[in-house]
Amino acid sequence: MKKQVLGIMATALLASSAMAADFTLKFSHVVSDNTPKGKAARFFETRLEELSKGKIDVQIYPSSQLYKDNAVLKAIRLDSVQMAAPSFSKFGKIVPQLALFDLPFLFKDIDHLHRVQDGDVGTKLKAMVTKKGFVALNFWDNHFKQLSSSKKALIMPDDAKGQKFRIMSSKVLEAQFHAVGANPQMMPFSEVYSGLQQGVIDGQENTNSNIYTKKFYEVQKYLTVSNHGYLGYLVVLSKKFWNKLPKNLQANVKQAMNEATQKEREYAEDLNTKQFNLIKEYATKTGKLEIITLTNEQRQAWATKVSAIYPQFHSPKKIGKDLINGALNTK
Repeated sequence: MKKQVLGIMATALLASSAMAADFTLKFSHVVSDNTPKGKAARFFETRLEELSKGKIDVQIYPSSQLYKDNAVLKAIRLDSVQMAAPSFSKFGKIVPQLALFDLPFLFKDIDHLHRVQDGDVGTKLKAMVTKKGFVALNFWDNHFKQLSSSKKALIMPDDAKGQKFRIMSSKVLEAQFHAVGANPQMMPFSEVYSGLQQGVIDGQENTNSNIYTKKFYEVQKYLTVSNHGYLGYLVVLSKKFWNKLPKNLQANVKQAMNEATQKEREYAEDLNTKQFNLIKEYATKTGKLEIITLTNEQRQAWATKVSAIYPQFHSPKKIGKDLINGALNTK
């Protein structure tokens, strides 16, 4: 009986807190709750409801329950949903300058990358997105990309010559592979496994977590730990929603988002490390995959070769020399 009464009280409390909310923030994303993005979204939900003392009711819709990434930006402009975290590639036509993150070997390590995102360069990029009818909040990580192949170990840039690599739609990635004499092939992510299995493509580039969850390591002979490029997301908010919020609640949103961002980065780092260890276990057990970690000299050889493409993107309409140099010079 006591349990029943407590249950009724809890339900009543939840109902009253939902009724007490002045604003509803729907956060739509395309991955499951147990991913870094999914877990960070849940953290943001809890934290913002605490900070706003229930004035903002956050509702999370994972796994494309409401929108896929290619439709969510339009939905945010219409205020049909209030928040999303699409990958940079989804902003390609709106703010092509976000292709900065596609440039190979631009970032020394993850800390340098975060200093770029949280500093002047990141602020400029977010301002460009905000000008296009969104409120750009924070950058979230997927992680650095690695290279794989079924044809030849990728140790020096010349090893990529003549090989067919899958890329997502990006002029930068096209130029990157042309710079090493490879053939970039645009292909949807969902088709990569079968493409590798059937030899339609020889190799691909992706984060450890993508390589592991999609089992690309099973249909490749060589995996090179290159950390050459980066995959990430930008959390954006509806401008209509933002403008309705009083200043104190805007401050709550920013604080909850900053805390969630810190968590998301930790989750992404942890997941990539864990899943890379699982790939290593597979390699050791089966002997079917060779893992290569580039030495500083080898990494420098790749960086020298592919950074030759940077000037192609100096035009402000593409990425912009100031943003590229700003990233390179971020201390």
